[in-house]
Amino acid sequence: MSEALTDVVAVVETRLTHDLHRRATTLLAEGAADPAVPLPALAELRDFLVQNLHHHHESEDDELWPLITAVAPDAGKGLVDLGDEHDELDRKLDALAAVPLESDAGRPALRDAAVAVRDLIHQHLEHEEPVLFPALREHLPAEKWAKFSQHVIATAPPIAPHLMVGFFDQVGTPEEVDVVLSGLPEPVRPLLPALRQQGKQALQVLAGAGAPA
Repeated sequence: MSEALTDVVAVVETRLTHDLHRRATTLLAEGAADPAVPLPALAELRDFLVQNLHHHHESEDDELWPLITAVAPDAGKGLVDLGDEHDELDRKLDALAAVPLESDAGRPALRDAAVAVRDLIHQHLEHEEPVLFPALREHLPAEKWAKFSQHVIATAPPIAPHLMVGFFDQVGTPEEVDVVLSGLPEPVRPLLPALRQQGKQALQVLAGAGAPA
């Protein structure tokens, strides 16, 4: 582990991913209410969020919770007990995905659906992290985390990777982001500078700042 990191890799990767979800859901809710943010940019962020949040919590339910339960049953049960919130998130994500964005008439419905997802994500992570982070630090072997992390990367939705890189750059230190992105497939790594620049520009547009000069 890098000396610049202040926590185990599992917690660093999970915390950055969670903070990405916090930032992205907030940005979508705020951007939907800002006429300066173009609809195509909002649609791209919406689709990115819907697919990645589905993938994230399904990976937890199907892969990570059983790993933790096997080594720390009490922690595993506490995480499984949060499954109702995952079910509610599925419903809210489906509602968000269904909002039509052919014209500005869809902005109010988009904002309402995005606020519902944002509020649930923030609440859910407040419930999950006090159980999950200690379990990752104290019970899950590094090699099991590495295998799980590689599986998540390999099965991640291939949508708007520039947004993923851009958000990671916003929520983590350079050292933390390097750790998170080190698991990317070798063919993707040479593309990181271009993805980083594209992500920065896209997030500026979504923040209502317009394209950089």
